[in-house]
Amino acid sequence: MSVYTFLEIDVNAQVEELRAYLKEVGAEISMERSPKGLEDDLHKIIGVCDTCFSSEATEAEVEALLNSIVSVLIVVPVGEKTESLILAFCEKLAKAPSNRLGSVCLRVLNLLFHALPENLGVRYHVYYTMVQVSGHIGQIQAVYQSAEKMRVTLNTAQPPPSTEQMQQLLRLLHQTLLANKLSEDASKVMIELLGTYTTENASQAREDAHRCIIASLADPSTYIMDHLLTLKPVKFLEGELIHDLLTIFVSEKLPGYIHFYNNHKEFISSIGLDHDANVRKMRLLTFIQMAETQSEMSFELIMQELQLPAEEVEGFVIEALKTKLISARMDQCQKKVYVSSRVHRTFGRNQWQALYDTLTGWKTHLNLVKDSMQAIVSAPIAGNK
Repeated sequence: MSVYTFLEIDVNAQVEELRAYLKEVGAEISMERSPKGLEDDLHKIIGVCDTCFSSEATEAEVEALLNSIVSVLIVVPVGEKTESLILAFCEKLAKAPSNRLGSVCLRVLNLLFHALPENLGVRYHVYYTMVQVSGHIGQIQAVYQSAEKMRVTLNTAQPPPSTEQMQQLLRLLHQTLLANKLSEDASKVMIELLGTYTTENASQAREDAHRCIIASLADPSTYIMDHLLTLKPVKFLEGELIHDLLTIFVSEKLPGYIHFYNNHKEFISSIGLDHDANVRKMRLLTFIQMAETQSEMSFELIMQELQLPAEEVEGFVIEALKTKLISARMDQCQKKVYVSSRVHRTFGRNQWQALYDTLTGWKTHLNLVKDSMQAIVSAPIAGNK
């Protein structure tokens, strides 16, 4: 049998078609209309709509069924019952059993999201389910591009999602992005999440702050972490081992981490961090810090400061250059490294002053060039009176 989707037919007739189709694929549903009306009929249909997931229905048939439910949902008068129906529908679609049907459910959810009025608060729950489903099938980037775009999309509702709702969504996004190996985006989302807390409720963000620090330390592509120390929930952790460890990665050298590890091996293991990976990251951070004061470094110095065997120095420098955090050239004959530029591990008052001095110098030089060019333009041409 065919399932109507967005056709100009009576809604009650479409509900009859849906009920008949679900009955055909094995759903336990009565063919009798509910005396309570359309909303109750829809409630019963949504309650068994996932029967098609385990039936022999094709993707096209499953999508047609689900789209037909959407077409009925969007014509039901907006109210509490409508929202409960949409929530129940989202719950069913979130449990799609495979990547194949997950893609179908994601398309249906996207259709529902854009078909609902922009000021309808329940769109938040549809978006939340879209994140869940897209994460399961590895398509999170089809739903989420940036925190700013997400806020613009969801804040059209009246009233907009509450702070608690946004925190819940950001937690889900962080977990989903990490699971999909998008660690950089995950870090940005976690920082966005921690930014939703104030001084008054920072203590409530304890677990989020822990996750943020651990994820940043564990991420092989994250090196600069001084901005984390300014977040209120992270400040609340001062005096705890996790905060001490973060401080080491922000401003100390390799010996500081080795000392911490020797005293807290069980702690490092308990939070899921890999000691060897930590050492690799701390060596690079130490190298960057050395480059802040020394533009020329001998292999011997690098061996001592980074606790490296002589045969590993060149390989380490090559790996360091690949990160783009430092620019340098290596002289194997002289056994030296010449640094041309590097990032700052921390960006405080001294770095702001240096930036100000550099920009002021550029401004002065540009004014001199301007004056020189003006003098050339205004100078009389030889032979003219």
